[in-house]
Amino acid sequence: MLEVRWHGRGGQGAVTSVELLALAAIGEGRFAQGFASFGPERRGAPVAAFNRVDDKRIKRRCVIASPDVVVVLDESLIGLVNVTEGLKPDGVLVVNTARPASDIRKTLNYQGKLATVDASTIALQELGTPITNTTMLGAVIKATRVVKLASVAEPLEHRFGLIAARNQKALQRAYDEVKIA
Repeated sequence: MLEVRWHGRGGQGAVTSVELLALAAIGEGRFAQGFASFGPERRGAPVAAFNRVDDKRIKRRCVIASPDVVVVLDESLIGLVNVTEGLKPDGVLVVNTARPASDIRKTLNYQGKLATVDASTIALQELGTPITNTTMLGAVIKATRVVKLASVAEPLEHRFGLIAARNQKALQRAYDEVKIA
């Protein structure tokens, strides 16, 4: 089972990313969960969301404390939230940043697998807004191979309708531009 924890801010689309990933996995005939953990937070407050994907039925219904993958939608959360807490030693950290991976490693004292992409710039260029949910989903898919990139097309179309093509382009660019070290 692959377990993913997403860190973002209210309004950035972490919950949408979780939903899209779960639907893509289900579309491939796998089992998936997607859920968020937040209370009465306001737009901009830190939020966490979670995915589980497996080839067999998932019976766990608890928050993910020891993820295989951690996704950071907003770099400003680094230092505010312990984003690497519980990340498995062989896990992967996926960060939205324009900074070099070496800076992120130093800041977090992190030596594991790291994927970085400037999702904010991609989102601004492709969507006209810095909402990085679909952009970061592309980076996650490349870094983990959890689902096929094509499997996200139908959930994107259903969720975004007329702007699905722009979201697909942002997702593809992040998939192509993510750096994995």
